[in-house]
Parts: sequence; C-alpha cells; structure tokens
Amino acid sequence: MSDLPPRGRAAALPVLVRHGRLPKANLAVTIVKILAAALAVVLVSGASVAAITLGQFQGQIKKVHLVGETQGPPPSLGAFDGGFNILIVGSDTREGQGAQFGKDDSTLNDVTMLVHVSEDQTNAVAVSIPRDMVVPIPSCPRADGKGSYSAMSAMPINNTLAYGGLPCTVLTVQKLTGLNIPFAALITFQGVIQMSDAVGGVPVCVNGPLQDPYTGIDLPKAGTYTLQGGDALAFLRSRHGVGDGSDLGRISSQQVYLSSLVRTVKSNSTLTDFGKLYAIAQAATKNMTLSDSLSNVNTMVSMALVLKGIPLDHITFVQYPSTTGVGGIYSGKVAPLTGPATALFAKIADDKPFTLDSGTGRGSVTDPTAPTAPATPSAAATATATPPDSAAPLSGVLGQTAADYTCSKVNK
Repeated sequence: MSDLPPRGRAAALPVLVRHGRLPKANLAVTIVKILAAALAVVLVSGASVAAITLGQFQGQIKKVHLVGETQGPPPSLGAFDGGFNILIVGSDTREGQGAQFGKDDSTLNDVTMLVHVSEDQTNAVAVSIPRDMVVPIPSCPRADGKGSYSAMSAMPINNTLAYGGLPCTVLTVQKLTGLNIPFAALITFQGVIQMSDAVGGVPVCVNGPLQDPYTGIDLPKAGTYTLQGGDALAFLRSRHGVGDGSDLGRISSQQVYLSSLVRTVKSNSTLTDFGKLYAIAQAATKNMTLSDSLSNVNTMVSMALVLKGIPLDHITFVQYPSTTGVGGIYSGKVAPLTGPATALFAKIADDKPFTLDSGTGRGSVTDPTAPTAPATPSAAATATATPPDSAAPLSGVLGQTAADYTCSKVNK
C-alpha cells in the first residue's frame, strides 16, 4: 500500500487547472519546464560575464521580498560560505509574453524545483515537485501587503503562485520539505525560450519515434537530436508522447533534457563562448524575478563558482516521491509518498550523499549508446567529494545524475 499522508478536507479555494489540448494553450503550460536548470545556467555563466556588464544585468532584475527574509551584505566574489537552498519556479503568466500564448488572467507555477547544495559544496540535488501534487498550504501574505490568506489543508501545489505569489510557493515548499529556503527565482516563458536558444541546442535521445500531436513534436525514429527553439519546447511540454502519458512520466523525460543541458552548459564550448554567455545572462536577468537575497549579482556569481566546481556525477535530479491513481482528495491528481520523501529530505538536511536504485522514472531509460565514462571532474572537486558509489542507495526515489546518459521513453 502506498505510504500516503492523512486525508484532510478538500481545499475551499477553487483549484486552477490548465491541461488544455490545443497546441497554443498547452505550450504555455510546459515551456517553463526548461527552467529546471535555468538558474544553474545563469549562475555558471555569470562568473564569466560579471566583469563585463554587471551594472547592466543588475539593473534588469526584478525583485520580490520573501516572508521573514533578512538581507545581509553580499558575499565577495568567490567567497560564498557553506551550502544553500534555492527554489526555482516557472510561471505560466501570459502578461507580456506574446500573442502566441493567448490571454489568461490566472498564474500557475507549473514548475517547482528545489535545488540544494551541500555544506561542503561537493554535491547538489535538484528535487522536482509534481505540479499536480496535493499538499497543505500554509497561511500566505497577500501580494498587495493587505493581510494574509488562510491556510488550506489540501490544494495542488501549482496553485500557490496564484494564491500568494512567489513567497507563498516558498512557504509551502518549506512546510513540505522541512528545509529553510532563503533564495528563490521565478522565470517567465520568454526567459526560458531565449535561454534555450542562447545555449545553441541540447542533444536529447529518444528510444523510438516520438510524435505528439498535442505539442507538435515529431522525432521520426530512435536516436539523438539536437533541439532548440520551438523543437526544444515541444519536446519538454510533451506528456502524451512519453512514458505513460502522465505528468510524472513527463518529469523523468524532462530530466533527460536537463542532464544534457547541464553537461552542455558546463562544457568548454559554452563556458568559453562569450556570445553564448552574454545571451544567457541577458535573457535570464530580463525575464526573471529574484528574491532580495538572490538579486545581487555578486551573490549569483559566488554561487556560480560553487556550482561550476561540482562534478556531473554529484549533481542529482530527483522527483519528489509521489504516485497517481489514488482517490479522495488525490483523485485525478498526484499524491505524495511520505515514507520515501521523509528519507530523501533527511539525507538532504544532513548533507549525506546517496545513490538511486529505483530507476529513472516512467518517462526515461538508460541510453544504450552512452559514453563509457562521464566527463572528468575538476581536480579540486574530485579531491573533496565523497564518491557516489560509496554512498548508501535511497530506495523509492526516482531520478538520475547529470553524468547519466538517458533517453526519453516514448509512449507506445
């Protein structure tokens, strides 16, 4: 039997659901799926471009204040102390995003991803929280500063952005995970689109013909394709074309792209290409909203230097343990699995490295043509990092590392 949380009363707030089947409407829902690595892209690129146009980038950043946030002096470049938690959120707002997305006054967080860097700065874990997972929502301040919204016992997490803005999403994830989250970033459609183009394409593997009429993706046979622009977006938004057609299958398929994106960004071909670095940083700072604590470019650059030194096999993408097919308040939604989730976040809180032994997920498989060895990590990182194969496996948690070459599993 699934290890599920107690069933509370259903949320009284009308739940916003956007699962449109028309290409233009559905495009808005999943364009933001690239953003899982967007902040890492910004941070890694920031170290190289900071000395050129820091003032320009700083002036473009939109800011938001988190609940209880205190802002000390920014760190000196290269001197970020210890680990950190960042929440990356993707907004599906149509405002200012272009006529191709249509008009819709509601705003959902269709991507909610917690990135944790260990205290010794040798490991990073990115936890994707399913957009339709039903969770308790704490009391959240109103965006206009006039009072607060009441706590909700059960609501899909992708409603928190509409309920109380980015601060509410942060409060909800803090309550869900037990971790303090001092940094947060929100990105819009155009930011994701422009950054996907700026990278110059990402190689993705599929294990068969991936054809999804709902998104327009058409990869005619098994193999590796370098995707950018509209093709990359169509791949990332495809739910019906991968795995079992569920949002959980789509997460693991997206991790195929995200792991390849991290490898691409960390490669010399990107980090030494001024044109790419400038385009990435420009797209990000013009289309992101950052918490006050993260909005100083020095802070981002200092974090970049930490992330840049972490080996690929110590950057792990996981799904929040969850399942579909449960009734009651979870009917048609996603239910959290509290047992595996508790074990996962205990490891994260204690900075204990772990390996995964339960597979990559419903929407991906191992790439049979993968290189025999991952890219060689930096000497400094290798000297201090705990070898992942010596860490205890964490059962019941799905995902992969950035060093793992995987293919999207087509929905046959």
